[in-house]
Amino acid sequence: MKAWRVHTNGEPRDVMRLEETPEPEPGPGELLVRVLAANINFPDALLCRGEYQTRPPLPFTPGVEVCGEVLAAGPGSGAESGSGTQARPVAAVGTRVIAQPVLPAGGFAERALVDADTARPAPASLDDAQAAALHIGYQTGWFGLHRRARLQPGETLLVHAAAGGVGSAAVQLGKAAGARVIGVVGGAAKAETARELGCDLVVDRRTDDLVAVVKEATEGRGADVVYDPVGGDAYAKSVKCVAFEGRIVVVGFASGAVPTPGLNHALVKNYTILGLHWGLYNRREPAAVDACHEELAKLAAQGAISPLISERVPLASAAEAVQRVFDGVTTGRVVVQP
Repeated sequence: MKAWRVHTNGEPRDVMRLEETPEPEPGPGELLVRVLAANINFPDALLCRGEYQTRPPLPFTPGVEVCGEVLAAGPGSGAESGSGTQARPVAAVGTRVIAQPVLPAGGFAERALVDADTARPAPASLDDAQAAALHIGYQTGWFGLHRRARLQPGETLLVHAAAGGVGSAAVQLGKAAGARVIGVVGGAAKAETARELGCDLVVDRRTDDLVAVVKEATEGRGADVVYDPVGGDAYAKSVKCVAFEGRIVVVGFASGAVPTPGLNHALVKNYTILGLHWGLYNRREPAAVDACHEELAKLAAQGAISPLISERVPLASAAEAVQRVFDGVTTGRVVVQP
């Protein structure tokens, strides 16, 4: 089978190589899936660069999120006959699932291995590319907005990188929760995308004074919840326009700059800084992740959320696509379809 492999760390376009590799065999508790679509996430580029919090052994195949058809099941997976003994039913051979591949054999390949315990049914209302993009970004958004920030109907939600993969999910989830959503973007094209996603107000960070616009739009109060996957200057401006008793959800640092919070400022202004590492829920509270998946599937069926797929690229174009996602020049989600 064909798979992208990383033998040395560096820029994705330089270190990803498309190679012929043996088809993996599912071990205990694993499923072999035919990759129908693999969503590109920012961590895929960090993995290539050797900058992610986990470092798979070299060589490895990136791709942390897929929609796939179950082809075979390893011993003890419970999927051999379509039923299992685990608390949650496991996908049967021939069904369509969304899952996180088991690194170092990631999803930018024709076949991948996934943990049977974490494979979840792909919503029928979404096509392969949309389903591949539903899991990590939307789970992160849901846990960030609801579990951590306790977003309430009528509150103002400020989303940085609102036209990007992570931000677009937060925009849709915020609207579904009844919030007023202010989206921050960079450039006119991304501003138009943010409006199409449903943002009530769009701020172009390149031309607008973010703090002034937010304060004017909220009559001086500020944003009740800030969703920040960017860090750096985005965080610095967020603390200047967060509301009294507001909540800032720190999701990531796509800017490459990790801010140093001024705790004296948080004390004086009475706001909360909330960290979010969704992967911990996946390990520590899988039942909560299951419940979130059910809620996301319901919202998708209702049309309240729909992953924004800006590009569907063939497997041969994956390396360049990962690079463009890392460079921040894409909107929505870019999905590889072998």
